[in-house]
Amino acid sequence: MFSFKKKYFLIIETIKDLNLSNIKKHDKFEIIYRTLNKSDKINDLLRFRKTCKLKKINFFVANDIKLAIKLNSDGIYISASNRNLNYLNLKKNNLKVIGSAHNSTEIYEKIKQGCSTIFLSRLFKVSYKNEKDFLGVNKFNNYSLKFPKKLVPLGGINIDNLNKIKNVKCNGFAILTELKKKPVKIINRLF
Repeated sequence: MFSFKKKYFLIIETIKDLNLSNIKKHDKFEIIYRTLNKSDKINDLLRFRKTCKLKKINFFVANDIKLAIKLNSDGIYISASNRNLNYLNLKKNNLKVIGSAHNSTEIYEKIKQGCSTIFLSRLFKVSYKNEKDFLGVNKFNNYSLKFPKKLVPLGGINIDNLNKIKNVKCNGFAILTELKKKPVKIINRLF
């Protein structure tokens, strides 16, 4: 039996990765738009953002403050490699700041950057090239006891190990690769 969480973070690289009509539940999902290849046009992004607002889905832009402000996003996502401290001013604009980390040092860095939620990566083993180590449930739970910020697991979460999330001390989790592979299956499974 799958254990439900309060929030599901869906990380997309293009707006084509996710059909918003598949999302029926309000206030449960948060979308993070990673602007790696910038293939989406600004008008399409504005329409996508408008649909997110109508469905009460929080929308975050990764590492691009100008785009986040242009799209009137709910906040900004700071990747683990981004060590810039200029994000502290964003709270004045009512933008939430979330980030990702891989270890204790990076978690402390994200706390300094003002992140309210921190994705801790990799919970489970992934099939990417050169990515062999992962935290596992016990190590993640130790991190969540050590740090007062809300830690959210990321990495290796798929249809097959979704039931293991009930053993993780967290309020939600983040999905990237599985969302691209099986978007409808994973969205349907979260209800």
